[in-house]
Amino acid sequence: MPKRNILDIVRGAGLAAGIWTILGKAVQERGGTDEDFHRLARPEGEDLIGKIADFIVGAGKGVESAHIIDLDVDPFVPNGWTIEEHIKGGQLEWDPTKLSFYLSEGQQHGGHVQGDKLREELKGKLAYNANLLDDFLAHPELIPEDLKGKRVFFWGTIYRHPSGPLRVRYLHWHGGGWGWYFAWLGSDLYDNYLAAVPASI
Repeated sequence: MPKRNILDIVRGAGLAAGIWTILGKAVQERGGTDEDFHRLARPEGEDLIGKIADFIVGAGKGVESAHIIDLDVDPFVPNGWTIEEHIKGGQLEWDPTKLSFYLSEGQQHGGHVQGDKLREELKGKLAYNANLLDDFLAHPELIPEDLKGKRVFFWGTIYRHPSGPLRVRYLHWHGGGWGWYFAWLGSDLYDNYLAAVPASI
């Protein structure tokens, strides 16, 4: 459907007089004078009218509602798995600056650390749980581009496989898309195996 001409809409709906009346009242309430208002009809008022138009056009743009991630709800549980531990994290208003990564000293400089040991190191550090992982998968546009080539672990949720071993899920770019994978807690974790933690840590 073609867009209607704005001037036709204003004239047809009788809006012109109403808009000028409201604008005049707003100018007066702010201590303006007749001179301030009449300036709009002069050549020098053209720039000011342009600014008002820019504001009207852009008023609804760039103001997006906050993206809230509920880190308190029960996490997704793969078929047959159970939850061993799930550390709640409240309502997270997403902001990339709130995301940081933890590497164990043993992981640095090309080293590695066993998952069980890293889990112990992270106790008390409020590592993000799997709810953030699953929100990322639902909204991949939120995932920082520089995470490609890395594996991001969400240690706030620990699962148990039906056969007994504990597992932790991680985010990974593979085959042209983001997906989740898992590691046994007895596995060796290297320097591209990052633990997702709040940036304040």
